[in-house]
Amino acid sequence: MTDADPVRLYRTVRLIRRFEQRAVELVHGGQIVGGIHPYLGQEGIAAGVCAALGADDVLAGTHRGHGHVLARGADPARMMAELCGRVTGLNAGRGGSMHAADLSIGVLGANAIVGASGAIITGAVWAHRRRGRDTVGVSFFGDGAVNEGMLLEAFNLAALWRVPVLFVCENNGYATTMPVAGAVAGSIAGRAAAFGIPAVGVDGQDPERVRAAAADAVDRMRSGGGPELIEARTYRFDAHHTFEHAVRLDYRPPDEVTRGRARDPVRIQGERLRDVDRAAVDAEVEATLDAAVRFALDSPEPDPADALAYLYASGLTARTGGG
Repeated sequence: MTDADPVRLYRTVRLIRRFEQRAVELVHGGQIVGGIHPYLGQEGIAAGVCAALGADDVLAGTHRGHGHVLARGADPARMMAELCGRVTGLNAGRGGSMHAADLSIGVLGANAIVGASGAIITGAVWAHRRRGRDTVGVSFFGDGAVNEGMLLEAFNLAALWRVPVLFVCENNGYATTMPVAGAVAGSIAGRAAAFGIPAVGVDGQDPERVRAAAADAVDRMRSGGGPELIEARTYRFDAHHTFEHAVRLDYRPPDEVTRGRARDPVRIQGERLRDVDRAAVDAEVEATLDAAVRFALDSPEPDPADALAYLYASGLTARTGGG
């Protein structure tokens, strides 16, 4: 059920890398309003984990969630349109960068609430299991979420009810600008151990190591095991948010950034391919993203008259404000 093809794994990390770089260009050009949280440097985690999932599995991501959505198989053109706020986006331009979702492929949404993915996925997978399905779920979160009560409550319920959720901590060393050493007492794996949840650490810069760890966990969970946790050690190559490109926050030592960038998941996976295969993937990704940008920028913007649409599942029309 898992996809261990090194070429496809490289295509995923390359797609995410170039999508994010193109999105940053659109932010600077004013086509994406408000900026984004780039996933640059962390591509190996989303690619590796999603390669271990089956067609009916579900996931939820974070505010830095483009990579999760793309790795699961969302259309890059509709994802780019979503970031640009266009009606052809995955969510008609209503979700934007931090709330993109695609229920057709089990992506229950990126989420701007730190730690919220754990509760969302635990509840969703519990519901699927109650219906007799063998669904497993993935909750992506950062090191900044491990002290959030919402996530710890999700650990507790998932362990109590043996809900097959793979909790994936993308530990890039910083919660915005706060170093993890100054925010997390004990260890991240220790948080899981307190609830009886097995935990492993993995090199998040190596897509194949991530995929292998995730595949092992998914196999155990699908066979009746409870939740597990992977702490994927990674490094964010770019800013926490693109606003840093203007304000130039100074919180990471230059030598640290240089060391972090030296272990590039795109290069690591690319070196496993023949030159001809890597070049073919690179060309295909560029063509895909050229088309995605054209599609997004040529798509219409929402009609302000529809601003109150989609508020109610029943289709009720929201009442306008009083005079």
